Amino acid sequence: MSSFWNGRPVLVTGATGLLGSTLVRQLVGARATVVCLVRDWVPQSELVQSGLLEKVRVVRGDILDQPTMERVLGEYEIDTVFHLAAQTIVAIANRNPVATLDVNIRGTWSLLEAVRRSPSVRQVALASSDKAYGDQVKLPYAEDTPLEGRHPYDVSKSCADLIAQMFARTFQVPVLITRCGNFFGPGDLNWNRVVPGTFRSAIAGERPVIRSDGSFIRDYIYVEDGALAYMAAMEGLARDRTLAGEAFNFSNEEPQTVRQIVGRILAAAGRPDLEPIVRNEAAHEIREQYLSAEKARQRLGWRARFSLDEALAQTCAWYRAFLEKQAG
Repeated sequence: MSSFWNGRPVLVTGATGLLGSTLVRQLVGARATVVCLVRDWVPQSELVQSGLLEKVRVVRGDILDQPTMERVLGEYEIDTVFHLAAQTIVAIANRNPVATLDVNIRGTWSLLEAVRRSPSVRQVALASSDKAYGDQVKLPYAEDTPLEGRHPYDVSKSCADLIAQMFARTFQVPVLITRCGNFFGPGDLNWNRVVPGTFRSAIAGERPVIRSDGSFIRDYIYVEDGALAYMAAMEGLARDRTLAGEAFNFSNEEPQTVRQIVGRILAAAGRPDLEPIVRNEAAHEIREQYLSAEKARQRLGWRARFSLDEALAQTCAWYRAFLEKQAG
């Protein structure tokens, strides 16, 4: 583990989420001084269940509260910010677009304006998404692909991405933008997502549900690889300040249809006999979407450490233990 993080004051927003919890664990392991912004108390979060919460400083607050952001950055003399806080569920964004747009867009400028006013912050990672590209003909997406989100979640990420670029170009805020595929791994309890939902069904011996027609293509990136990607991005920005305002795709570059990923999950769980229920109910979602990570390999020296099947096996073991514990 790089000595870069030893004693470095770091703020993580969205720390109770899947990526946030995993990133906090990696940062604590690297001896960073971690401050977590927590809005809602989530007792089942890995941040809480693993005992990590006792090893970090916790600020209760909302990313939309810019004065609180300025206070946290100043009082804790924050050097590095990982901005992960967001509403991340596409179906929720479609049902409640205004709340999603508010936290994902206004939350971005609230934080970045606080960073602009803070003399201590030296690098910021802004979580964009592969969804920021919208629906494109040319695949895989590269970082110079236009940002053309058309549906609520996608638009929120396109806007946040562009706002980060604006702060970097106009105000020299040292922000680097990350665009990742669909995270999965231990700790994800959003059961309406395909990976945790399928694992829960398989372990219970029930047929999994596919909301779409099963042919949608996506990147699936293991959350451990994602956390290390974010850390590599900040180390890269610290070495090369010209990376401010740049975007980087992170992907294991092994796109899967929903049927394919469900099949691999069922195999990992030892239940390939379970036939999925295909509901074909997906609406306002992009059919084919996957990323090239060549720029991250070339400029940051990053590559995924885990194969998809290795990651699914580790994830399966976690869900078995978690669900057995829940069942008592």
